[in-house]
Amino acid sequence: MKRRKIASIDVGTSKICTVMADTDGEDLRILGVGVAPSNGLQKGLVVNLNDAKESIRQSVKTAEQAVGYKLESAMVSITGRHISSVNNRGVIAITSNKQMVKQEDVERVLKVAQNVAQTGASGSMILHLIPQTYAVDGQEGIKNPVGMHGFRLDVDTHIVTAATASVENLTKCVRGAGIEIEQLIFAPLASAEAVLTADERQNGVIMADIGGGTTGVAVYKDDNIFHTSVLPVAGNSITHDISVGLGVSVELAEEMKKKYGSVVPGEEKITERTLTEDGQTVPYAELYEIIRTRVEELLRLILLELPNDYSKYIRSGMVLTGGTTNLPGIAELGLEVTHLPVRIGTPPQLYGVSDSLIDPAFSTAVGLLLWKQSHPETPRASETGSGRSFMSDLTGMFSRKQPS
Repeated sequence: MKRRKIASIDVGTSKICTVMADTDGEDLRILGVGVAPSNGLQKGLVVNLNDAKESIRQSVKTAEQAVGYKLESAMVSITGRHISSVNNRGVIAITSNKQMVKQEDVERVLKVAQNVAQTGASGSMILHLIPQTYAVDGQEGIKNPVGMHGFRLDVDTHIVTAATASVENLTKCVRGAGIEIEQLIFAPLASAEAVLTADERQNGVIMADIGGGTTGVAVYKDDNIFHTSVLPVAGNSITHDISVGLGVSVELAEEMKKKYGSVVPGEEKITERTLTEDGQTVPYAELYEIIRTRVEELLRLILLELPNDYSKYIRSGMVLTGGTTNLPGIAELGLEVTHLPVRIGTPPQLYGVSDSLIDPAFSTAVGLLLWKQSHPETPRASETGSGRSFMSDLTGMFSRKQPS
């Protein structure tokens, strides 16, 4: 099969990452990566259009230089507290002569679920409408109802909505950098594509993508997405605490976090000291305590975001990903705080120049590519409005590939 070019742009608070690749439908080959500091964004929101546009442009330019051709369109991530989600049900009567479910019936019942979710949702738009399971005449747990006979068709869906203004601002920045958006993907859903296994999705798992400005949460059970949310607490919150607690600049606090940061210090480090801007030193134990306290709080906040009683069904525990999970000992602390099995999720090994992407910081960027690979029919946002390509989630769901 002829290989087709695909690309992703992860628009984060700390960095912009552009990945250019190609695929034959089975294998994904990384051709080039471009990473640039993220300016003009705070906690996932665009706060300066020009700065954000230039950061995206620089990331894209770096990737283009690596591959030798111009990027025209890409899958793009979106996050922020303006994004919310709900589980909703749609119900219709099956009206064909033989009472057989057709593809048109599936689309109609999903449209009903969509319309109910949009009622009263002024100023927001749907990013994703993802079918969980169908029911025909009360028979629950059906994945693909097409061809079945009955009088009533139900669907349970997970619907992700975003503030229209925030979507339009991000869209303006990406298009201002010369890139058309193929689809806007909620960042935690993209990260889950890269780091979760099929067994974890089936058995129940909490995934938390701890980035710089936000933490994205996604809960899966029975191979379905049941809950997603965004917390405005992440790696930058740790940096801020270090800056305030030790009386140093934000820049030095970030450097100290990356160089000395840990949540489980070894015995040999307890008496060590770290250097501050004015040449003074502070005990390593003090830095460790600041970091550990904030990470503990974040882990508890993640648990509070979960719907009631979900924890008892999460047999696969918690998967942590995102750049902040590079802090040594965070998985061990996660086990201590949540009493769940915890592991660090990293993107899979891919062909091509992919070594730099085998890092939790690049889970979203890789996940966007995997999403595109498993949804090849995705329409461009330019054909459906500013990111209004959520209906692509509804097609091809019955044969959707699962990462393993």
